[in-house]
Amino acid sequence: MQLGIFYALLAYIIWGLLPLYIKSLHGVAPLEILLHRMVWSLVFLGAIVLWRRHFGWLREVAARPRLILNFAASAGLLCANWFLYIWAVSADRVVDASLGYFINPLFSVLLGVLLLHERLRPVQWLSIAIAAAGVFWLTWTAGHLPWIALGLAASFGGYGLLRKTGALGALEGLSLETLILFPVAASALAFLFLTGQDTTRAAATGTQVLLLLAGPVTAVPLLLFAAGARRIPLSLLGLLQYAGPTIQLGLGIWLYQEPFPAQKQIGYALIWISLAIYATEGVLVSRFGPKRVIDVKNEVA
Repeated sequence: MQLGIFYALLAYIIWGLLPLYIKSLHGVAPLEILLHRMVWSLVFLGAIVLWRRHFGWLREVAARPRLILNFAASAGLLCANWFLYIWAVSADRVVDASLGYFINPLFSVLLGVLLLHERLRPVQWLSIAIAAAGVFWLTWTAGHLPWIALGLAASFGGYGLLRKTGALGALEGLSLETLILFPVAASALAFLFLTGQDTTRAAATGTQVLLLLAGPVTAVPLLLFAAGARRIPLSLLGLLQYAGPTIQLGLGIWLYQEPFPAQKQIGYALIWISLAIYATEGVLVSRFGPKRVIDVKNEVA
């Protein structure tokens, strides 16, 4: 249990600190960062697969073309999520990006209801309603939808849904996704270099070295997350996941001095309240069971 908590929390901390890595890539365009991330992720994951001599899953993939189509869809959503996040951080929108990962769990719940026909308890519906009120408030005060947050939540929520119904584990699934993305990414990088449109060669040497580390920066937290998820209850994993966007929000406000006016704070507060209600209800249900939680509520009333 303790080892599982350590793995999962370390994964979320790395994700929370990811803006520091992206901000350090001075002079490199967001699209190029994305392309490097796809290319070097496959190199890193391929080295792990080769070291473990773990090739059996490739035969399963070759025998099931539909599986490739499913993971091509998840790879597309992952690519969209990566690019939007990289662009948001590069454009000094870390606070807005953090909101996407705060509301992502609730967005995933809605996808489960709409597409997997999962049923929600009344308190869960209340939590979603409060979060929706928060999004409405942010939209009304800003004059437009918080599209960065909604885009990140939708892309990662959709990715999680496809991976939930996928037939491969974390290492195998991510390896297949990066394998699918690699030809496009490598071709695009080659085109930029051959035509002199790249920004990588003009970057500092330290920045170029950091680009080579895009593989482990991407894969290590995913592998830590998978290792932690196998060892701890889902309810505890759900609570730990808020460490990532909390760190991102802190970086955006205090390190990068992004604006966080009172109007935006109210919207975020509503979403935090909804998450607190959702998480508390989930812990109570996992510990005592739905019937016991209802009995306790009736006794209090």
